[in-house]
Amino acid sequence: MSNGYEKGFTLWFTGLSGAGKTTLTAAIAPELKARGVKVEILDGDEVRTNLSKGLGFSKEDRDINIRRIGYVARLLARNGVGVISAAISPYREIRDEVRTAIEHDGAEFVEVFVHCPIDVLAERDVKGLYKKALAGELQGFTGVSDPYEPPVNPAVTVETDREPVAESAAKILRELERRGLIPAAGARGSGA
Repeated sequence: MSNGYEKGFTLWFTGLSGAGKTTLTAAIAPELKARGVKVEILDGDEVRTNLSKGLGFSKEDRDINIRRIGYVARLLARNGVGVISAAISPYREIRDEVRTAIEHDGAEFVEVFVHCPIDVLAERDVKGLYKKALAGELQGFTGVSDPYEPPVNPAVTVETDREPVAESAAKILRELERRGLIPAAGARGSGA
């Protein structure tokens, strides 16, 4: 039953709140499953609720949260699972630490920068958090009053203010194909 694509990997989405990480996850996960890839999703909001409850938003707490996501991703990826992590993960150093741990276990770490300008994010934001942060009413908000360090050399950059979801998803899938982590669209695996 082997399709030759059992090597685990972590597809690590990083970007500001509302940039499209969860939307892209929803577009890519079914496609990976259709190609016979075992997939698990580690969504930042769900992890905060179920694995990191009680953590705040200090740098130390954010680092602990990302280390926890990275630890679970590493365990899954080294066991042949395609992991999608969708978390802001604002600090470059901790993302690099997670990358090193995952790659040390023989799995690939594919960093995807989900980029969207703050003015567009503020327009998209139904809760009005960006507007409050930009007005100084909300402190510690990533990308406004708290730092976000974009990747220096991501495997893929998607620009969700300029690209439709399907175009961004296709760029990411092509990178996974190029690395030999998933079969090409025409050479689908045995399915889910």
